[in-house]
Amino acid sequence: MSDTAVIFPGQGAQAVGMGRELAAFSHAARSVYRRASDVLGFDVASVCFDGPAERLEQTDIQQPAIFVTSVAFWEAYLEQGGSQEAFARSGGLSLGEYSALYAAGAMSFDVALRLVRRRGELMQEASLASPSGLLTLVGADEAVARAVCDEARGDDVLVPANFNCPGQVVISGSKAAIERAETVADQMGCRGVVLPVAGAFHSPLMASAAEGLAVVLVESAIEQPSIPVLRNVDAEYHADPDSIRDALGRQLTEPVLWQRCVERMVADGVETFVEFGPGRVLTGLLRKINRKLAAKNISKVEDIASIRS
Repeated sequence: MSDTAVIFPGQGAQAVGMGRELAAFSHAARSVYRRASDVLGFDVASVCFDGPAERLEQTDIQQPAIFVTSVAFWEAYLEQGGSQEAFARSGGLSLGEYSALYAAGAMSFDVALRLVRRRGELMQEASLASPSGLLTLVGADEAVARAVCDEARGDDVLVPANFNCPGQVVISGSKAAIERAETVADQMGCRGVVLPVAGAFHSPLMASAAEGLAVVLVESAIEQPSIPVLRNVDAEYHADPDSIRDALGRQLTEPVLWQRCVERMVADGVETFVEFGPGRVLTGLLRKINRKLAAKNISKVEDIASIRS
């Protein structure tokens, strides 16, 4: 069995121009962008290739744009002779979990894209309903992050949202609590960095989004994955379609356990990780989780040939 896992990035990996060279190179990638535009009713390629950045950074646009670009790289890889069978495991950070499920055959492109678009819309709506945000705690472990939340929360919402890698935990909550947490972080020996996002993702403030997404998930055709896919909420593998629906709904209000997902795959024999999609976020996190791991990044046309060599 392969000792390699395929992984996909989440929100924040976007950049104007992503996928442009890939679409010029690959018929399969161009087909992905065309189909996405047909499904969503706007020119996805234009937003990815030309921006403007302000539109690409909107949660309801950003999420489908990153998903589509990640899938475009995956399909270009398959077009050039790559195969799903080259990978023993699949995973993705937050939004990237949908890309991972698509690559594992659990969802069709249309189903996954519609889910991602609706997810982005619902998260945007929940963000507008309550001023909130995310704060990265640089130099914090889980215990420190929870202590910062407890100290700064007050009567507001403030919880851990992402356990990304050693020394990097993201907390999520009400705007007032986030502002207090910046000061508390300094007092506890770490540094708080406010993230440029619309709202408090992976927190109870996303409850309305989770409820809305649950309705769409029930109506969506989901199948058993062909290869094991890690779920963010507990670093266990997705099972049957109903458990996939449950985990994707919970993901909006519960923390993303990305470090644990990577460690679980390593414990199960994975030695090499290949990141498909825009940017190098996950490749960077892997280096901090375990520098002994082999990591490859597929975010440029020339990278596709390297993964097959």
